[in-house]
Amino acid sequence: MEMITEIPVKKIARSRIQEVDFENLEFGQHLSDHMLICDYANGQWQQPQILPLSNLSMHPATLALHYGQTVFEGMKAFYMEDGRLNIFRVDKHYERFCLSLERMCMPAPPEEIFREGLIRLVETDKAWAPKQPGAALYLRPFMYASEPKLGVKISEQYRFVIIAGPVPELYARPIRVKVETQYIRAARGGTGFAKCGGNYGAAFLPTKIARAEGYDQVLWTDAAENKFIEESGTMNVMFVVNGTLVTAPLSDSILDGVTRDSLLRIAQDKGIPVEERPVPVEELTFGFLNNAITEIFGAGTAAVVAPISLVGINGLDYTLPAYGKKSIQQILKKELEEIRSKPGRDPYGWNLVI
Repeated sequence: MEMITEIPVKKIARSRIQEVDFENLEFGQHLSDHMLICDYANGQWQQPQILPLSNLSMHPATLALHYGQTVFEGMKAFYMEDGRLNIFRVDKHYERFCLSLERMCMPAPPEEIFREGLIRLVETDKAWAPKQPGAALYLRPFMYASEPKLGVKISEQYRFVIIAGPVPELYARPIRVKVETQYIRAARGGTGFAKCGGNYGAAFLPTKIARAEGYDQVLWTDAAENKFIEESGTMNVMFVVNGTLVTAPLSDSILDGVTRDSLLRIAQDKGIPVEERPVPVEELTFGFLNNAITEIFGAGTAAVVAPISLVGINGLDYTLPAYGKKSIQQILKKELEEIRSKPGRDPYGWNLVI
């Protein structure tokens, strides 16, 4: 298709924003008034448009419903101190979206549609962006195979959609996690690095079991031997071991988290020692017994930083020290929040200010 010059917007007749209690937000409970839609057919992307939020019409044979060709991203827009809105790390999210799509044999929308679609949607629904500290306008670009045809095949038709909604700070209290050694999240050569729907559906059962046992989430281990920590629930996981920030190296079974990447960059620039290396479960046990591990936390778009207070390993629970303002995770979180909210505090060019 030719380069778009403007994305047409069809405004909703009556906003639903009065239904939202912005002081008591729940993640994913409310969606804003509009959505972006752009279809792919006959080998080409069609004109994107912003429409009032409504249900999507699907044929019962829609391929995504049967064979799982569906990919999504999760990102946020924040109010800055000067009243402008900032969409955080659009380029990095687009890069990861394209990698996920490639793994699922799906065509990537042009970067202009992705970028300008986000800008136009945020501009249209800016009233939905909360202003409380830690809250944000969550943005969910996603794409699915829309061709109506039964048969195990790569779809020839797709629909790209962006929806948005106000969200609070997630995991405000420390969470309890269990090292999972029976079920796996992803195997080498699989889709663990991609944000495709099946990765998340397969995680529901072990997470449900862990919650029944008194935990909030699981710490995933590698599929081959269950000896190394890979991720925490739907987040990357980081450890502070003898003052060094440690996290598992990226692979095709670990998601390249945008928050992970941001925190590592900030830590390095602050002079905090950083190691990207395999983290054996045995090292955790030894570290707890020798007080070498002082912090563990999840890192992800939804939570930003999720403090972990307790880790269950083979039936034994290990408690971490209480966190404070001088904890590495809090130092990194504060710096990241200032980069996103304070004009002139973005040395990396991460902010798309609109």
